[in-house]
Amino acid sequence: MVGIVVDTSRMHLTKQHWQELVDRLSEQVGRQIDEIHTKDLYNGNGAFRGIDGPERAGLITEIFTWLTERKHDLVYAAVLKESYVAAKQANQLPPELFSPWRFLGFHLVLAIQKHFQNQKQPKGHTIFVFDNQERERMRFTDLILRPPAWSDSYYGRKKDQRELDQVVDTPYFGDSRDVVLVQLADIVAFLLRRYAQLALGLVKPKYADEADKLSLWMEAMRARRISTPIYRHKGRNKVEELFYAHSPGPVRSL
Repeated sequence: MVGIVVDTSRMHLTKQHWQELVDRLSEQVGRQIDEIHTKDLYNGNGAFRGIDGPERAGLITEIFTWLTERKHDLVYAAVLKESYVAAKQANQLPPELFSPWRFLGFHLVLAIQKHFQNQKQPKGHTIFVFDNQERERMRFTDLILRPPAWSDSYYGRKKDQRELDQVVDTPYFGDSRDVVLVQLADIVAFLLRRYAQLALGLVKPKYADEADKLSLWMEAMRARRISTPIYRHKGRNKVEELFYAHSPGPVRSL
């Protein structure tokens, strides 16, 4: 799961510039693209059928260049399903995280809370917008409104500090067609997952230099991640360890 961190004062320009990028991509592929579906872009299906691999890779590089130029930050989380399922079956996970989606979503919220809480208010106050998840909406909203006490230690909550005080309102859920940066988050998440799968040997490369291209895109992603470590290599508390223990090594070592 990936989040794009955008200053709300720049959001109107971001939407405008994203549409301009989509229009440019439409010209390059020779048909109008209303929404970028990452699987189609990566595999050459849908609107990208007939576009060869190097050209599709160039389109992805252009998207990362767009992201880098606008200096939007990234936050990300990943989970190894096999490890997660084993821990769940052994009752080693908090009941609030009894779905992989909730496990990832709550990690992103906690990471942003920790990253922004020392900034001078109201800078850092964050509205979260997730892709539509009808099955998760109610439980996840309740989790954010009433976070469990065990989560306090992730960000070192102080006695006089309100729970998740950087989170503004309940999380919103929107369609990626309408919330343009959800499309961008989906693209980065797809590539992050593919990078981890290849690095772990879970899938075979589709072409000779796929791993090299993914590594370059991950370098671009690493340059824009939030400065607060998402996966600390040392000195982890119990909650940080929970997310670290079930994450794939290639992701936590970025």
